[in-house]
Amino acid sequence: MIRRRFIQLLTLGTGSLATIGAIETTAKKTVTYRVTGFTCVTCAVGLEVMLRQEKGVAWARASYPDASVVIKYHPGEVSEDSLKNYISSMGFKAQEAKG
Repeated sequence: MIRRRFIQLLTLGTGSLATIGAIETTAKKTVTYRVTGFTCVTCAVGLEVMLRQEKGVAWARASYPDASVVIKYHPGEVSEDSLKNYISSMGFKAQEAKG
């Protein structure tokens, strides 16, 4: 059920892209999460695509072999808690990576 919802959301497209000029001028922060729930590379790629469409996310890179995601975001636009909640809503669990 979660996978079906995830695939449906993935196919919605890029209708929520933010205005690049306004966001590029603000400071960015980078966070790395360990992700539980990836069952295949498609899960990682799908999460990456969906995160990139979220308001305030400048860049995201997910890795299936490493079970991780690195997100560069604008703290004034989105919080770490909301990023974790978004990842959770996609059917995965995110914990901040140590190191």
